[in-house]
Amino acid sequence: MSQAPVRIVSYNVRYFGHALKGLASTRRSQRGIADRLSRLDPVADVVCLQEIETISVRSRVALRRRRPEETQLDAFLREEAAAFAARGRPSPYEGFYFRAHVNRVRNLHIYTTGLAVLVNLRRAQVLGHNVEEPHRITHHGTQLFRDVKQTRICAHLVLRTAAVPRLHVFNTHLSLPTPFRAGFWSRPRRMGWGPNQLHEARTLAAFVRKRAGDEPFVVCGDFNSAPGSPVYRYLTGEAGFESALERQGLQDPADPGAWPTAGFVRLRMHLDHIFHGNGVTFVDLDGTARFGDRRSAFQGLSDHVPLVGRFRCG
Repeated sequence: MSQAPVRIVSYNVRYFGHALKGLASTRRSQRGIADRLSRLDPVADVVCLQEIETISVRSRVALRRRRPEETQLDAFLREEAAAFAARGRPSPYEGFYFRAHVNRVRNLHIYTTGLAVLVNLRRAQVLGHNVEEPHRITHHGTQLFRDVKQTRICAHLVLRTAAVPRLHVFNTHLSLPTPFRAGFWSRPRRMGWGPNQLHEARTLAAFVRKRAGDEPFVVCGDFNSAPGSPVYRYLTGEAGFESALERQGLQDPADPGAWPTAGFVRLRMHLDHIFHGNGVTFVDLDGTARFGDRRSAFQGLSDHVPLVGRFRCG
């Protein structure tokens, strides 16, 4: 293990369904993302993925060759191994999957949601994780839709690197703002203004502080919240998180649309963030590009772009 900075990627891969406009997962999307990750130089030490399925109709209906017990993460790791093999080296990654939600009709899983984290075992050792019981952060404002509302979770791993005896990595995906609160339809800005989102941000921050204590931590994910929103202001204010993109000058809370990380048709939004604390300092965000930038290696592979950066601890 070298003393080089830790390289991390945070990416909402849209369950590898972007090639079919979100209707179903495809191997084309899996292979495209696996190929781009294998081309990173240096290779990422940690990859945090959002919107990863287990096994469902949506994750398998478009696949020609189906493996009955293969989860979506298993399939992606197989494509990742093939991408590295094409470059004459084995994949360094071990994958960890964190289940979040299942929408089903009787015993038929229509779609599932979850998070995944890939760890480069050449550069880091996994000391612990909460795979078996990811921390729930979902805010249920009403009991009416409690059973159908998507469960939101926070994944947590503790890693050891050559330079850091204990590093906490958190991966999450916050809810969309609820449309059932006054002001939602009249407010010009919505992403990050939902009271339910602020509740989830508070639950997330409490979990991070409880698990990390005074040890270095990084929090990655799709927060469905723009810079300058109440959620962003809470996390970077009262919660004490630092924003990697703001520190590196790639975003301005006063201008939420300046650096979009996601898009829909012509709409551009900044929804994805990397937060950090307790001595973590980002060296750069090389490899991070605006959504829609055709120079990005990841352009067209998801409705989000990845955040890629390197950091040191202490």
